[in-house]
Amino acid sequence: MTDDKIALRDLLEKGSDATFLREMIGFAAQRLMELEVGEVTGAAHGERSPERLLQRNGYRDRDWQTRAGTVELRIPRLRRGSYFPAFLEPRRTAEKALTAVIQEAYVQGISTRSVDDLVRAMGMEGISRSQVSRLCAEIDDRVRDFLTRPIEGDWPYLWLDATYVKVREAGRIVPVAVTIAVGVNADGRREVLGMALGSSEAEPFWLDFLRTLKRRGLAGVKLVISDAHEGLKAAVTKVLRATWQRCRVHFARNALAHAGKTQRRIVSAWIGTAYAEGDAAAAHAQWRTVADQLRPKVPKLAALMDTAEEDVLAYMHFPAAHRAKLHSTNPIERLNGEIKRRTNVVGIFPNEAAVLRLVGAILLEQSDEWATQRARYMTLETIGSVSNTAPVSLSAVPA
Repeated sequence: MTDDKIALRDLLEKGSDATFLREMIGFAAQRLMELEVGEVTGAAHGERSPERLLQRNGYRDRDWQTRAGTVELRIPRLRRGSYFPAFLEPRRTAEKALTAVIQEAYVQGISTRSVDDLVRAMGMEGISRSQVSRLCAEIDDRVRDFLTRPIEGDWPYLWLDATYVKVREAGRIVPVAVTIAVGVNADGRREVLGMALGSSEAEPFWLDFLRTLKRRGLAGVKLVISDAHEGLKAAVTKVLRATWQRCRVHFARNALAHAGKTQRRIVSAWIGTAYAEGDAAAAHAQWRTVADQLRPKVPKLAALMDTAEEDVLAYMHFPAAHRAKLHSTNPIERLNGEIKRRTNVVGIFPNEAAVLRLVGAILLEQSDEWATQRARYMTLETIGSVSNTAPVSLSAVPA
């Protein structure tokens, strides 16, 4: 507290200094962040306390654009999980990244007509290559730090999903897969763990991506949720040695393709009876019953159910409180929707670096938003059963 008073007195002594208001804002913001992080960690900065829940891990710099000008902030970092101050505007970086990508496409002369029109509508025709380079470098540094940060602690659940964007390469337009990894840690909190770009989703690509996550510290994975890719399934077994959950929604689309239009509703309802069971044994028994009922009339669908049973019902072997979030990739569909909304504005990216810049900025901000949410994605009481490093909930400690 004494240090705060000294710092405040120094600001007041500046009197009519033009930077006074900006520095006052910075002082107040920094003090607010320290108080918020103190509540999260259970102890003030540098304080030794038996009540401490988390350790700090330095700071990361960030510019905050205010009406008084640019305020330089030092945002506290945590060794496990993340912290993001609620007073910052979470969407600003993604908007800057989108602007940078559009500008880059424009100055390189390889943008589409829709991008040209957008550039004029945004009043950016007078931009130079040096201006674009400076803006891109600023964003790229932040995205690179985010995507290469250490991954600490246990991450029992991991979702993997991919979307495709168009990139101009050597005069051709080619599709590029953008793969995203989202995990839930031992605190029950959700974070974006990484992303990768690839020409396809073959096994070598997945092996390289998962090994990169492992090198950064990914550990304790019990269940991986994704669409059905044989290469991904093999990579999960080799690198993570975790159970694989085949997305139930994607499976339903594949299954109903074997049923006639008039049968799809009733077939979907039959398969759904297995999902409604209260435990894994009952779910497997009902699944096999439904497959046997379908076998005489729809043998291909029954055969598909036979081969997919273990993968589609893998989530049933995990806590009941988690199952609604484990059976499909739906928990990250909103994130994919935001990515598609932003990338559709660009249309065709000038290069892969532009894809990394824009999508990386979107993922960084989404992770920051999740960090500011008070409610955990999964409770401490339930996450503890699937993680060896889950902290003890105070409500679970006997009086």
